[in-house]
Amino acid sequence: MTNIKNFAALPLGSPMQRLIAIAHKPEKRIVGLISGTSADGVDAALVRVRGHAGHELAPQERLQLEAFATFPYPHELREQLLAASLPGAGTVDLICRLNIAVGECFAQAAVKIIEQAGAKPDDVDLIGSHGQTIHHLPYAEPLAGIPTSGTLQIGEPSLIAKRTGIITIADFRAADMALGGQGAPLVPFLDYMVFRSTELTRGVLNIGGISNLTVLKKNGALADVVAFDNGPGNMVMDALAQQFFNKAFDEGGELASRGKVSPDLLNELLQHPYFAKPIPKSTGREEFGAAYCAALIQRATQLQLTPHDMLVTATALTAETIARDARFLEKRFGKIDELIISGGGMHNRTLMAMLQKRFAPAKVTTTTDYGLPGDAKEAILFAVLANETVCGYAGNVPSVTGAKAATVLGKICL
Repeated sequence: MTNIKNFAALPLGSPMQRLIAIAHKPEKRIVGLISGTSADGVDAALVRVRGHAGHELAPQERLQLEAFATFPYPHELREQLLAASLPGAGTVDLICRLNIAVGECFAQAAVKIIEQAGAKPDDVDLIGSHGQTIHHLPYAEPLAGIPTSGTLQIGEPSLIAKRTGIITIADFRAADMALGGQGAPLVPFLDYMVFRSTELTRGVLNIGGISNLTVLKKNGALADVVAFDNGPGNMVMDALAQQFFNKAFDEGGELASRGKVSPDLLNELLQHPYFAKPIPKSTGREEFGAAYCAALIQRATQLQLTPHDMLVTATALTAETIARDARFLEKRFGKIDELIISGGGMHNRTLMAMLQKRFAPAKVTTTTDYGLPGDAKEAILFAVLANETVCGYAGNVPSVTGAKAATVLGKICL
């Protein structure tokens, strides 16, 4: 627990005094904020968080979700974000302004979710903000002879703190990367907190723009957790739905259900070098964004596939990469007894049917069935990580990210 001997000597009502007081509270109300790789809007959750990593509390005692909503970005801002995420396309002046524009959207989302819960900003202790990922480069390459890896999440946290009047913690990935980690995925910390079991080996799968799988060994410790990004989740499917059907995504997997999987295209897609990389590994729009989708469409056109065929083949790619990774991990953990899914992909019935077939006889369910709404999971994560940070506890999982050590994450903006 945070401890400063001259606590009483701090100016009465000062931000530092308030921060220390918050750290000692047994229960905190925290807003978690994130926009994922799809960049469609800000997910905001107001969460009551009890205890911290040093407390042995049952999962149902730790977290209480008070409110959750997604606040869409203005269309023009989303287009600018997607453009800025492309290598060579994001100019320094554009990213500088986007940092502020996204920060304003995140601040507004925080205020609105507090209002929806019937609370006031003064009732909230902290904001934990992931921000919007613009670029993620987890593999080190030399720059001026210096090995460099890096990640960039925008949405200025100092602006969020000033607009809301709430202490804001952000930039959670950088500390892990400073210790040689990939800074991702971060969600396994929450997976372990909520879904570990003494009786079952569980896979916890989040299907956002990118899919990531966490494996929780039966009766395992946090150090036993393995997780990594499998590859594209909804990202490629969404791009095809937008390109050919003028829809933001394939709602319910209905469009894909009209197509036929192309074994030739699927096998070619599975040859992408990312899938053969050893763990730890993480990925994003850099590898599976616009350029990847353009190449997929070009090859699918050569094979004379219909748009529905392309879409169902992209859906099968997501399912197959997840299933392959699970089979790879079985050598270490044994069979997955239960697969628990969250994220937008859990609403895609075509994808869910593919996963149920590939993971049979394991039970396939969603985090919502366990009282943790699947769409809210990542926003809840950043409320939890903000709590760990202010209490002085590590929030990364080195066995997942490859970091040399566990470390406190994030930067605190008073």
